[in-house]
Amino acid sequence: MSVPKANQRPLPKAEHRQLETPFGSAIGAAYQWEGGQYCAIHTSRGLIGCGVYSIECANEFNMAFAIAKGTPQHPLFEPEDLYEAKIIAVSQAAQDMGISTGMTGIQALEKMLSNE
Repeated sequence: MSVPKANQRPLPKAEHRQLETPFGSAIGAAYQWEGGQYCAIHTSRGLIGCGVYSIECANEFNMAFAIAKGTPQHPLFEPEDLYEAKIIAVSQAAQDMGISTGMTGIQALEKMLSNE
């Protein structure tokens, strides 16, 4: 086992956990470090995440992404914070599922977890 050096900064928080919603299960992820954070909800059909993700890249690889944005007063730290956050951008694959800007994260999650 290695011992951290005295001047070494602590490792960032990196957490994954199963989320149970009325629409089914998903995987929540949260990452935090000094000065920053991001979070996401992963489903078998796509991802709902904070503004750190790229819609352009998601479109290039035909991935369903719905992006929400926090505010300085209400930053997105935990995956559950995405439930009430407003979706500000969606990839084409997410649009094809019926996800649109202005929805809440939980509304987008319901679409991603549906069997349509």
